[in-house]
Amino acid sequence: QVQLVESGGGLVQAGDSLRLSCAASGRIFSSYAMGWFRQAPGKEREFVAAISWSGGSTLYADSVKGRFAISRDNAKNTVYLQMNSLKPEDTAVYYCAARSRWYASWSPVGMEYWGKGTLVTVSS
Repeated sequence: QVQLVESGGGLVQAGDSLRLSCAASGRIFSSYAMGWFRQAPGKEREFVAAISWSGGSTLYADSVKGRFAISRDNAKNTVYLQMNSLKPEDTAVYYCAARSRWYASWSPVGMEYWGKGTLVTVSS
């Protein structure tokens, strides 16, 4: 089992930055690929970013490419999502997720563990 707890969400203005954290406990964190997903009100959950167990590979949704950066610190069992130049359309609940394999494409289906999410609200 892997337990994931997100933090760092809040209310910010358009153009601001925010850093989300996801603390993991349980099984060996460094053996899992980690991802961030988000779900806006009335919409389906969507992929945001992913990082391999070593941090050597990353993936981003087109909508956040160039603005968001995913990173991890295996010594701290934590994965981060640095969000810059935030837009109102980034408003959503952001979820951390883990899977034991790295894939070239990510979707909510197939993720093995989920956190409970942290709300990010971007005002215009």
